[in-house]
Amino acid sequence: KQNIQNLPIDIQTSKLLDWLLDRRHCNLKWQSAVKEIREKINVAIQDMPENEEIKKLLSGSYIHYFHCLRIVEILKGTEASSKNIFGRYSSQRMKDWQEIVSLYEGDNVYLAEVASLLSRNVSYEGPALRKQLAKAQQLQQELSRREVECQSSAADLRERYYAACKKYGITGENVARELQALVKDLPAVLEEVGKDAAKLEEQIQLYTAFTNFVCEWSEPVLPMLTFVQKRGNATFYEWRTGKVPTVIERPFVEDAPPDAVTEDTIDWGNFGEGANSQEPVITVEDGADWGISLEPGSEDSGAGGIDWGDSEAAPIEIEIVDAGTDCPEGVAKGEDALSILENSQSRSQFIDELMEENSKSLPFPNPNPFFFLDKFC
Repeated sequence: KQNIQNLPIDIQTSKLLDWLLDRRHCNLKWQSAVKEIREKINVAIQDMPENEEIKKLLSGSYIHYFHCLRIVEILKGTEASSKNIFGRYSSQRMKDWQEIVSLYEGDNVYLAEVASLLSRNVSYEGPALRKQLAKAQQLQQELSRREVECQSSAADLRERYYAACKKYGITGENVARELQALVKDLPAVLEEVGKDAAKLEEQIQLYTAFTNFVCEWSEPVLPMLTFVQKRGNATFYEWRTGKVPTVIERPFVEDAPPDAVTEDTIDWGNFGEGANSQEPVITVEDGADWGISLEPGSEDSGAGGIDWGDSEAAPIEIEIVDAGTDCPEGVAKGEDALSILENSQSRSQFIDELMEENSKSLPFPNPNPFFFLDKFC
């Protein structure tokens, strides 16, 4: 006595659409009917009420029959005011969607469309999603492995960083400031190096005697090293002139600002802004004498009013002075006020003589740069 209409039928998904067409549940030309329905849906969705559920339904990639049924149910509530005494709706929105539902139900077009969607999803969309999921899981595992490697590398780099900071005697919290603080200890270190150079007297004498024995060398041997061995880390002025300065004016070095210098903090100046500029702008009215006369009939200058310097006046003598001689005698200023090991020029010569390489004061630089240094150590 069981109703035979309610018995389930097992049909393969790939053959569902063919079964519906063979049993004449759907028309063979259902695709043309669906095309017409899609055009009406595209027109109907242009005028929709403000409703969150409708927005979610329309946000999908494909709107099918069951979406349309739900939209009609929602419109029954939003368009209730347009319902007349006969139970019909005067709202154009409701009429459009009711027409779409009727077209779907005619010749069971919705069955053919849903069967086609189901077959496509099972045969193509499902496997594609499984492949995408497997690829995403593989990528996740790779990223997890790389995360572990990066954490291990970060820990190694952190240890190396603190080891390097310990090597330089800083904590590493503020490297710029801590390195600047170490610069203040540099003069004391250089002073100790100058004092240790006093131990090189025997080695210098041995090298000088060896040089005089092997070859005739007219210039002094190891002049810088000999000077530091006798006078210590004296000023460059004393090395250059041979006199102890009475006044030492060391160059003033400002500490670096706490904030990093960026392009916004650089003062590029206000060139060419005239009176609004903080820096003076040179103009013709400033009185700069270039030796050019603007008067066409000027008799004091040559052709064109330009003084080419061809007059018979006495020639101008230019005197060339050595660096540092513009200061009064006995005053060490600028680079002269620096010590031997602070001045880059004398420090390089000191190291070259100590290492026996690249020094013009050596008759035959030893191919082994540590030959003389080993005696010092």
